Amino acid sequence: MSDTESPFVLQSRDARGVVTLTLNRPAAFNALSEGMLGALEQALDEIAADGSVRAVVIAGAGKAFCAGHDLKEMRAAPSLDYYEQLFERCGAMMLSIQKLPVPVIARVHGIATAAGCQLVAVCDLAVASSDARFAVSGVNVGLFCATPSVTLSRNLGRKEAFEMLVTGEFISAQEAREKGLVNRVAPPGELDSALESLVVSIVAKPRTALALGKALFYRQLETGIEAALADASQTMACNMMDESALEGVQAFIEKRPPAWKR
Repeated sequence: MSDTESPFVLQSRDARGVVTLTLNRPAAFNALSEGMLGALEQALDEIAADGSVRAVVIAGAGKAFCAGHDLKEMRAAPSLDYYEQLFERCGAMMLSIQKLPVPVIARVHGIATAAGCQLVAVCDLAVASSDARFAVSGVNVGLFCATPSVTLSRNLGRKEAFEMLVTGEFISAQEAREKGLVNRVAPPGELDSALESLVVSIVAKPRTALALGKALFYRQLETGIEAALADASQTMACNMMDESALEGVQAFIEKRPPAWKR
């Protein structure tokens, strides 16, 4: 381990089962080094196997969320084989976030650039400080942000995403919200309060319903409407047979709060 032997990812958990993963290379603006990718992979694998986790927050230490890949590390030993493995590994890590059965929220401050912007886009939700800025800026050094383009184009409109990709220009937090990259924007001093309000709403819902819903949400995005509706119908039928849904519907009928087993 480098970076003065500090953990690449700090992990904390509260009593509700909300896990926070904090990227911990502040001196490098939390660039995604190989060590950082490995630490994230391990943490996400552990979370995936833990049925008591209710939500995940991904944050950044220091002045920035994430500045993308570590370009110095990438340039040290250039080879096609190395780059193929690196980007494949990063893509697998990003996809594991989408595959988690719980909502994942990006807590963004400072900059989120290139693969850092991709990380925001692949999270299910994002809350940003009003002074945060976003860019897919690889094109500025001659490297089109191809892998970030996959998740970015699934968050923004096509022309908006393509403009970011070919210009490398920054957009503000408010622009990111208007374009669909983030859900909420708050002043720097109120970022954690805005994040908490979202977390409170999530953990109040049954974990099973959220897990079924998240999996269906991403599956149906990648298929035709007929297959998507059939999949959604089957998912809802299975969800309806779950104890939490049966209790929730009965509580609605009886005009009382649901007594869910969390």
